[in-house]
Amino acid sequence: MKIVITGGLGFLGLGIARKLIERQEVRKAPELQGGLTGKQQVVDSVVLFDAAVPDALPDDLDGRVIIVAGDIGDRERVFGLIDHDDVAVFHLASVVSAGAEQDFDLAIRVNLLGGFNVLEACRARKGAPKVVFASSLAVFGGAAMPESVTDMTRVIPRTTYGMTKAIGELMVNDYTRKGFIDGRAARLPTVIIRPGPPNQAASGFASAVFREPLAGVECVLPVGPETRMMVLGFRNAVQGLIGLMDTDGDALGEDRVVSLPNTVHTVTGMIAALERVAAGRGIELGPVSHRPDPAIEAIVGSWPLVMEDSRARALGLPADDGLEAVIEDYIEDFGVG
Repeated sequence: MKIVITGGLGFLGLGIARKLIERQEVRKAPELQGGLTGKQQVVDSVVLFDAAVPDALPDDLDGRVIIVAGDIGDRERVFGLIDHDDVAVFHLASVVSAGAEQDFDLAIRVNLLGGFNVLEACRARKGAPKVVFASSLAVFGGAAMPESVTDMTRVIPRTTYGMTKAIGELMVNDYTRKGFIDGRAARLPTVIIRPGPPNQAASGFASAVFREPLAGVECVLPVGPETRMMVLGFRNAVQGLIGLMDTDGDALGEDRVVSLPNTVHTVTGMIAALERVAAGRGIELGPVSHRPDPAIEAIVGSWPLVMEDSRARALGLPADDGLEAVIEDYIEDFGVG
């Protein structure tokens, strides 16, 4: 099977690619790890599609994936990318929250038109290709939104980003109903800890509060210390997305939108967990300060605090074992400094 990952050079895309490449290794030498389980998709090739291509890939991916640069809003480019009948797609490409608020036209082109292009390209293939769409807690909003939301809570996004994700969820469900695809949408909480430089996501501070102090530099937070965030660790987000691909469609039923496991923490609790890990490892942390940004606070304040996730857990999708474990995973995967 050919696996296409749009937005494939982002940190989730690269994480998915690494896990799928492991399957190729097991397939070549099943005696090493007992082979693949019955529901795991066989992977023949992994294609990472993104708007820009770096000069070099991480060593563990160099020569093991196919890199394609292009515009997700270009229909012909996307159709040329999804050119096999035996294909599955992780659709991660997106303009993120604050960026979508700043550039409405770009958000429509990338998030809406890009998603439509992916679904139409899959519709053109024989059979019903599996499509895993990365959605977001940002589909929820509005003054009447409860603190805790379920799969049946009405979505009233209060950001352009959230609006595009809500429409993406509806398209995935309807394309699946029509038999065009075998779709599933992962409704993601804020995924932490994101390595590298900050991006335009309004939730970016939830990674920066760990990443910057671990690197010995100051983290300036745009929200207050008692701000609560719904989060999921990077490793379990990757495993959850892959787990959704592996899940049999019959187990998902009519509604293909699944809220991934999540936990809620205050910014103060995040800092305390970081300090405990740093003390145990002898790491000197950079300082954390607060400089409220009303625009960021308004976006974050429009999101729910809890997503009911029993369906994801029943499907066997993984949950975090505390913030300290997430921080330790980040240090192991990406280092400090």
